[in-house]
Amino acid sequence: MVVGVIGAGVMGTGVAQSAAQAGHQVVLIDLTDAALEKSKEELYKNIRFSGFFNKGANVEPVDVVMERITFTTDYELLRNAEIVVENVPEVYEIKRDVYLKIDPICPADCIFLVNTSCISITKIAGLTNRPDRVIGVHFMNPVPLKKTVESIRGWHTSEATITGTENFLASMGKTHVLVNDLPGFVSNRLSHLLMNEAAYVVQDQVASPKDVDDIFKQCFGHKMGPLETADLIGLDTVVQSLDILYDSYQDTKFRVCPLLRKMTEAGLHGRKSGQGFYTYDEHDMLD
Repeated sequence: MVVGVIGAGVMGTGVAQSAAQAGHQVVLIDLTDAALEKSKEELYKNIRFSGFFNKGANVEPVDVVMERITFTTDYELLRNAEIVVENVPEVYEIKRDVYLKIDPICPADCIFLVNTSCISITKIAGLTNRPDRVIGVHFMNPVPLKKTVESIRGWHTSEATITGTENFLASMGKTHVLVNDLPGFVSNRLSHLLMNEAAYVVQDQVASPKDVDDIFKQCFGHKMGPLETADLIGLDTVVQSLDILYDSYQDTKFRVCPLLRKMTEAGLHGRKSGQGFYTYDEHDMLD
């Protein structure tokens, strides 16, 4: 199967790795060669070490997997794609331009998987001439290690599209939980409230980021605290998602914490910038 992956950031790189390791031919697209080169370096490193996270699995040599991935800025290479996974930033105007570009290029039966945090799948599908072939698939980070995804049925999403998506996910060893379409769906409609309120707790000097996260890890058994999670996702992405939720529901509970917005304006985006609620060294940083 030919799988198009649009966006070579954290999520797109993870999707490309999972698809290539499942035996699919991957066309990984981004705007610049520099972004693609950075993704290539990250992929090489991640595939090389993937055996450590899959003890006993028959892991192919890194060069064999990398040969299945084409790195390009040319959308025309999607002409034979059977699946396209879009992972561009959580900004509607950017996503709109992508779908207007790929809809006339991709085969009519190609399924579009929208990897979005909060934007309505029905709204995205309305940009295309194939609304029945558009489905939300919200991969979790890090993609290669997460076995379950949240998938979202848009207003027109067909049963055939759902089945095709299930088969694609199964080929990568993943399953899904299918939900209906309203902005934020389940995971981000709930989790972003928690991350935002955790930022308010820090802003109000109730507790330090470490203390907030320790309570959730040690008292509630969470693997990561809400502020560690926000740093992993990217504070800029969290702010963008909260803005979408606020605009969608007009509910003040989604109003972005001023501290969170101030940090993103200062360039403190979490792991990918090296500084968020915590400081990260180069080994920890992600693109």
